[in-house]
Amino acid sequence: MAITAAMVKELRDTTGAGMMDAKKALTETAGDMDAAVDWLRTKGLAKAAKKSGRTAAEGLVAVAVSGSVGVAVEVNSETDFVGKNADFQKMVSGIAQVALGADDIDALKAADMNGKTVEQTVTDAIAVIGENMSVRRMARIEGAQVVSYVHNAAATDMGSIGVLVALSGDNAAFGRQVAMHIAATNPAALNEADLDPAIVEKEKQVQMDIARESGKPEQVIEKMIIGRMKKYMAEVTLVNQQFVVNPDLTVGAAAAEAGVEITGFVRLEKGEGIEIEKEDFAAEVAKMNA
Repeated sequence: MAITAAMVKELRDTTGAGMMDAKKALTETAGDMDAAVDWLRTKGLAKAAKKSGRTAAEGLVAVAVSGSVGVAVEVNSETDFVGKNADFQKMVSGIAQVALGADDIDALKAADMNGKTVEQTVTDAIAVIGENMSVRRMARIEGAQVVSYVHNAAATDMGSIGVLVALSGDNAAFGRQVAMHIAATNPAALNEADLDPAIVEKEKQVQMDIARESGKPEQVIEKMIIGRMKKYMAEVTLVNQQFVVNPDLTVGAAAAEAGVEITGFVRLEKGEGIEIEKEDFAAEVAKMNA
């Protein structure tokens, strides 16, 4: 029996399985829709799809560095308990290593990992561990030297926050101090030039509105805004922040003393920006038994 695109779409909509998995299921069962659903269930693929609607905001961020390249990858799960699971940690570590050869998140998901794509590897893990999981984000950085740091480490090179710092010179000890600083302060950008102009303009407008509430003349307000925006830049840009190791210096000044220049950084925190839907206990129990 010929397997049509409409049949594949129907099976995907029913089970939530991937396109290639749906097509293979229909091929294996000669186009029998019910048998194809059962085939997917026996492979754990439909089970994984059923869990895909559940919020995965826990998990781990893993980092990997090879020569002048560093990557950080966020792999989410539903509970922090899974983040402590040795099999999950092994999978996340493997994904981070694969990410060294990938340019972006889509390339990473499609990349080979022990004979399967990364995405299929995660799907298989969902079926075994029983929680929704996803490879959510990947960040890549290059530099003369790349230093990594993990905050709240659950295992080697993975934890709740992963930081990478690219330096123009060779000073790993200083780079690690900067990485720890970034983990704590979460700067928005390396410097003013790297800030989104729209964000800067919005902040400037907010500060102008606040200043106008004071009733001061416009010429006075303009001078006030210069000072307030300078303070804002000192708060949100890495090189202008007070260095946590030595608050008498900015991070940029500390880098100059250390004989290096910070050329870039990456900071990923697990679950960052994910909205978690809150339910009452009765709703949770009802969902578990659905």
